[in-house]
Amino acid sequence: MTGLLTSPDPAANPIWAKLTAAAAVVPDIRALLDADQDRPVRSTVSAAGITLDFARQRITPESLTALIELADQQGVFIRRAAMFAGEHINITEDRAVLHTALRLPRGSSLVVDGVDVAAEVHQVLDRMGSFAKAVRNGKWRGATGKRITAVVNIGIGGSDLGPAMAYEALRAFSKRGMTFRFVSNVDPTDISEAIGDLDPARTLFVIASKTFSTLETMTNGRAARSWLVDALGEKAVSKHFVAVSSNSELVEAFGIDRDNMFGFWDWVGGRYSMDAAIGLSTMIAVGPKGFASMLAGFHAMDKHFETEPAPRNLPVIMGLLAVWNRDFLNISTNAVLPYSQYLSRFPAYLQQLTMESNGKAVRLDGTPVTYQTGAIVWGEPGTNGQHSFYQLIHQGTSPVACDIIVVAQSDNPLGDQQNMLIANALAQAAVLARGRTLAEVTADGTDLALAPHKVMPGNRPTSVISTARLDPFTLGALIALYEHSVFVQGALWGINSFDQWGVELGKKVALGILAVIEGQAEPSSIDSATVHSIAVIAEQFAP
Repeated sequence: MTGLLTSPDPAANPIWAKLTAAAAVVPDIRALLDADQDRPVRSTVSAAGITLDFARQRITPESLTALIELADQQGVFIRRAAMFAGEHINITEDRAVLHTALRLPRGSSLVVDGVDVAAEVHQVLDRMGSFAKAVRNGKWRGATGKRITAVVNIGIGGSDLGPAMAYEALRAFSKRGMTFRFVSNVDPTDISEAIGDLDPARTLFVIASKTFSTLETMTNGRAARSWLVDALGEKAVSKHFVAVSSNSELVEAFGIDRDNMFGFWDWVGGRYSMDAAIGLSTMIAVGPKGFASMLAGFHAMDKHFETEPAPRNLPVIMGLLAVWNRDFLNISTNAVLPYSQYLSRFPAYLQQLTMESNGKAVRLDGTPVTYQTGAIVWGEPGTNGQHSFYQLIHQGTSPVACDIIVVAQSDNPLGDQQNMLIANALAQAAVLARGRTLAEVTADGTDLALAPHKVMPGNRPTSVISTARLDPFTLGALIALYEHSVFVQGALWGINSFDQWGVELGKKVALGILAVIEGQAEPSSIDSATVHSIAVIAEQFAP
């Protein structure tokens, strides 16, 4: 299929120049809203239980149409079809990109490289389901015959952020009699605090590492193993550890029965794997039916992205708005602001999804980009952030684009607090978009000397993403929405959103430094600044 190995330079497309000119004269958001009373209705699209209201984005309908045309000419929709078909669009690793296959309905068929990957996915899901049921209903027992009451997921990156985020998001649907903890940091404090108050006889560890050799994960895994063996003996390991991995040899060497290893595939990137076996701890928490509902939400958004025309396609619109803000409005950061405590880990999850995917400066053909790519993503739940960093968003000198996520119904109704939460979310959206002028400030009698300090410039591009309830289906759809938005951005920029060589280099260098610290390599093997830092820290470490 054409357009996979290379992609035309988007900045060389005449539409890019047209958009640049349009951005230079685009009215501010308040003017756009006031000039068109129908703008909110026309700027609202829904799919899979998710509604996107982008009326407060600083863009005209004409510019959005031009962005869609640009995406078409740059081969974005060709690459979309190639991804769903299983083409090797991850060209630097010669792999297909098939996270969408993880949520194909039972009975589906997708043959890639001679293998029906859909059938393989459901074989793993069935094994996961049987195991999750056994842990939840008490049929799976620890070495002493006691029921498992605590599950500790040990991973890092996508093997941690996805399951940890999903557990927090779906806590209302989780098995309340069980404790779930997540360990990722090689800092010994992380594993120590996670297991310090647990009963080894009632604890199950899920070690998530595709290669079963990830430094941080296996360091923590060995620490957990020692903790368990000290309490219950070597023979207990097989009843208290399972693996999410594809390296059966190392899994068995650790002491885990191969029957308790749940595999996944090289066409699943870590940051796209929470709906694969990496989600085993999630499935134990919410049950196989809850997990299946989450997969159905993913799939519903997948089908919408694959088939809906671009002007009404949520991921396409979100992705193109992100490109518009980054390249034409020169906004370098995007704040994700969920007005739901259950989504407290969602911004952190999106940081990896977006910045590891599109933090690239080289195009598919190896040439450097001449334009901006991935934005910096960050955020905290509302209303907490309102008493923290919103000051900078409202009156700072660096413009920030914002996604405000609203869940209409609370799983924990308490007086009028949900109405208060929603009112705060919409108030922030209004002020971020419209601001407050000097005339409006002085009209309420504010002293003229104080008035400038109360002016809010507004004009901060803001999307409001809402849903009726945060349940497993909705969470799946919400994650897929952002996954496909990231795809649209990367495809338009002509970069590979599915490798992460910057991460790989850091791992390699860390191993070299570790060898020097432990006296297994000469200091001459690393740079002088690092040698100096090792010496400084060694002095601080000494008693």
